[in-house]
Amino acid sequence: MITPSGLAETLLWGVANGCIYILLATGLSIIFGVMKLVNFAHGQLLMIGAYLAFTTSVILGVNSYLAILVAMVGVAIIGVAVERLTFRKVLGTEKLNEIFVSLGLIYIFENAAVLLWGNKSAQIPSSINGILSLAGISISYDRLAAIGIVVVILLSIVFLMKRTKIGLAMQATSQKSDAAKLMGINIEKVYVFTFALGAALAGAAGALYGIIFPFSPTLGALPTIKAFAIIILGGLGSIPGAVIGGLLYGIAETTAGYLLGGIWPDAIAFVLLIAVLIIKPTGLFGGKGE
Repeated sequence: MITPSGLAETLLWGVANGCIYILLATGLSIIFGVMKLVNFAHGQLLMIGAYLAFTTSVILGVNSYLAILVAMVGVAIIGVAVERLTFRKVLGTEKLNEIFVSLGLIYIFENAAVLLWGNKSAQIPSSINGILSLAGISISYDRLAAIGIVVVILLSIVFLMKRTKIGLAMQATSQKSDAAKLMGINIEKVYVFTFALGAALAGAAGALYGIIFPFSPTLGALPTIKAFAIIILGGLGSIPGAVIGGLLYGIAETTAGYLLGGIWPDAIAFVLLIAVLIIKPTGLFGGKGE
């Protein structure tokens, strides 16, 4: 039975789930916006982040929310290695080369995860178990924490992009890399930092996902598809678009599940994507030429 409190609770859960999508899509959008790089293995970085946080929390006994920082740093380091050893070699060549490299990375990451952690499902034990109930609306403290953490991370990204030299260099590179190079910007360092930042956001998304949901080495595939759908929905390379798109996607999924049943969330979310692209093919915040 549909009730106002049930619908409000569903929307709130959708915002919380959307926050995980926001982190993943924002990282992917930053990488594409600056490097013009297509990385279909981005969801596997989320999966690695979940396992790094799981290992830190379960084996080392670290607070699950402090483990998010470990996951971000660990996945950022992996991102640097991936950028320098793989994508650096094919960047600027045919897009098919980037696609095949990223597809190969999917299998490398998934098989490495199976070797290291096995193929059984895992979940990060939360440090703040419990449910907040207010006016007939219930939501776990973990989901509330996820919303707060994502807000802090997004504000940090805004500061980074607007107030720091590396952020301004990233913006210049995203607009015209050749001109940025002529202005003395080290494009290679910008690319390394950009990929590391995008990977760190995927790691944070994975850690938050692992606290809220169970996961396995095959986790990355569907989040990757959703992240690409979100940045297309919001506009390629647009951080505000990734934020709005992620929220819309999370709300659409949970609302569809509440109103129509468990098999509909993914389908309804893609219906939303198709509807927006029919009306505005460049996405909500996209510009001409994208």
